[in-house]
Amino acid sequence: MTLPTVLLIDDEAHSLASMRMALEDDFDCLTAANADEALALMEDNYVQVIFCDQRMPGKTGVEFLSEVRNRWPETVRIIITGYTETNDMIAAINEAGIYQFVTKPWHPDHLLMTAKNASHLFQLSRENDRMSLEQKYLGQTMESKLEKQRKALREGLGFENVLRSPNSPLNPVLAAARQYASFDVPVLLTGEAGVGKTQIARAMHYTSLRSDRSFFELNCAGMSSEMVELELFGAKRGAIPSLQSNKIGLLQKADRGTLFLNGVETLSPELQLSLLRVVTEGSFQPIGGHETLSTNMRLLTGAHCDLRARVADGLFRSDLFYALAVTELSIPPLRARVGDIAVLAQHLLFEAAQSHGKPVHGLADTALEFLENYDWPGNLKELENEVTRMLIFSQEPVLGPELISRHILQADPSEDGADRRAEEVLTSEGTLKDRVELIEMRILRETLTRLKWNKSRAATELGLSRVGLRAKLDRYGITPPRRIPAEED
Repeated sequence: MTLPTVLLIDDEAHSLASMRMALEDDFDCLTAANADEALALMEDNYVQVIFCDQRMPGKTGVEFLSEVRNRWPETVRIIITGYTETNDMIAAINEAGIYQFVTKPWHPDHLLMTAKNASHLFQLSRENDRMSLEQKYLGQTMESKLEKQRKALREGLGFENVLRSPNSPLNPVLAAARQYASFDVPVLLTGEAGVGKTQIARAMHYTSLRSDRSFFELNCAGMSSEMVELELFGAKRGAIPSLQSNKIGLLQKADRGTLFLNGVETLSPELQLSLLRVVTEGSFQPIGGHETLSTNMRLLTGAHCDLRARVADGLFRSDLFYALAVTELSIPPLRARVGDIAVLAQHLLFEAAQSHGKPVHGLADTALEFLENYDWPGNLKELENEVTRMLIFSQEPVLGPELISRHILQADPSEDGADRRAEEVLTSEGTLKDRVELIEMRILRETLTRLKWNKSRAATELGLSRVGLRAKLDRYGITPPRRIPAEED
């Protein structure tokens, strides 16, 4: 691969030799003692970066680089000077378009880093020029559509970016979602909070015929009826005391696009009636307005519970339910996707590591066993929080089970698992002896895992002798995971 070319100009031979020595491993170095020699080299070579001394016989560095700027504007120009006169600096910036000043005495590492940055800037400038020429031949409509598709791909909005294992229970759900995405009908997504309903709704939008339009989402759970109404329908100026101008609602913003309305089970009866009019007639009125507006948007809705049960209890309008649930998707919780947890946990770990600037190699297999055996009532968000916390406390590139929270470690890493919550142990049936032993077994396993199976430290922490700890381990059949040797000291 051809090295980038850098031109070094200085009237002192030892300075040229020093610069060449610092740069020659990464650059093809050309040298000149004055401006005339440098111009001759520029005529015959493809120079990307110039390092030029300011004080030289004949033309100064600013005068030479000003001429270079006019003839080869894409070449990155850098001045080396031992002087700091303000007038010289201003002239260099205004006349010669200087990229950077390097003061004498310079350090070889600093000079090399400056040269690499300048070469990268040169390549970026050339790539930008190339892309600008290409865009001139593209129509504005096609350019806009292509850019949106690229943006969607970058942000990971398609079904391909919903992480799962090859045999995931989520696969048939996504297959149905792909089918529904092509048909412009309302879809109801049900599932616990945090199972990924928004991600699937967004993927459906970017797979539909409305993909070149905007996608909006609103989670009604936890919002007051007044706030939901304002966000959905908008308001006219003066309709709300704190509103100083007209507010455009999501129903109007999402025209010809898609709106995902999550938590619809929390809507008040009044809002349910207003939403029914939107779904059936495609019309609405802003708060404080008298005119009727129309919207041509696709409505996707999400519910954290079984809406059919709420309809049966009289808590949700049946006509609105059937208007929203032309097709339904039931998203399984994370505890039903045990095979997906390893894929999700590793992905979330690397995302967190990149975000926080802490490189890691992944999760140990023994740590994944504990994560796969936990119920995850908070679903994806709880898993993300746990992985982030493990990253914060990690000292090794591979994160082991000792970093996992105690309530997760107390789950027995086996196929059928054990009772994972202390509250259920306290309220379950069985003799006092059996229930106490179950809690004791979980405490032993959690302590040993957290201490990396160091029995001496575990016995000290639990107030047991080494013999007593061994007896309890033998009694309950607790053995170290096959990939972790038991540590005695």
